[in-house]
Amino acid sequence: MRVLIMGGTHHVGRALVEVALRRGDTVTTLNRGLSRPPAPGVEALVADRTDPDAVRRALAGRSWDAVIDTWAWAPSVVRDSARLLAGRAGHYGYVSSRGVYAWPWPAGAGENAPLVAGDPGSQDGGDYAAAKRGGELAVLEAFGERALLARAGMILGPYEDVGRIPWWLRRLERGGPVLAPGPAGAALQYIDAIDLAAWMLAAAERGIGGAFNVAGPAGHTTIGELLHTASQVIGSDAELVWAPAELLERENFPLGMEFGLRYPGDPRPTGIHDADVSAALAAGLTLRPLAETLAGTWAWLRREGDPAPRPDTPSPAQWFDPAHEQRVLNLARSHRAT
Repeated sequence: MRVLIMGGTHHVGRALVEVALRRGDTVTTLNRGLSRPPAPGVEALVADRTDPDAVRRALAGRSWDAVIDTWAWAPSVVRDSARLLAGRAGHYGYVSSRGVYAWPWPAGAGENAPLVAGDPGSQDGGDYAAAKRGGELAVLEAFGERALLARAGMILGPYEDVGRIPWWLRRLERGGPVLAPGPAGAALQYIDAIDLAAWMLAAAERGIGGAFNVAGPAGHTTIGELLHTASQVIGSDAELVWAPAELLERENFPLGMEFGLRYPGDPRPTGIHDADVSAALAAGLTLRPLAETLAGTWAWLRREGDPAPRPDTPSPAQWFDPAHEQRVLNLARSHRAT
């Protein structure tokens, strides 16, 4: 296909470029040109997406088989792009989020669960859930049945710049006793950025539209399996000391929040890691083994170094006071002994 990727330098956008090139697609990117140089074989268009006139000039006289958009802020930016491309692209895939569902998320919910309100014309990107829903509405307004809304769960894998797996891999690398958010058997639902990219591109090629929860099936893995597998991948001899959610809550220690295992005042929220993803699986979503996801992330970190912290999503390293961590670690060990 001829694919236009709106973004293409970070996290899912970078994964989309990589997978599209591997598929043999002809790839064009549109971004500000400030982050990474374009990958070999990519046509890079430069424009600030918050400037509609600049975007219009950059895209003038062009058409594509599919557009994939990773924008996560003001919905009006998505609206302007989608309107501009409605007659010049056959498909518009939007990387959305399960965050568009109204909280609290019901256990086992599918795509028909209640949604937050969103405004496709809003210029406010401060409310992530509302911004993503507004972006969805903007794409639907312009592309209708030719729009794919990929409501991704927790996105892991290479190029992750949120601070989840990169932080944990580095912490396990240091070894020694490592505080871990228990219970070890707590279920995790996630999607590898590479798998998300592959599915969205294949869906574009097949002309699949509609809204989909995109993650692994409920029960696919647990926090214990993830951290043990991570230790094996990097060859760490770290000792995982599991702290019950109630202890972490009582001690006001944020560990586990980076995986959505708990929230303040709600040690065991429902609906986070048990979404119904049967529609995406039926539409061809496939998952790499967990060890491959973690190995790919580790190889990227060793090759390029840790990603710069994102101000909008602080990593655990920005949450932790070492003395506080050691105190909770000692409490967790005492709890385990009893």
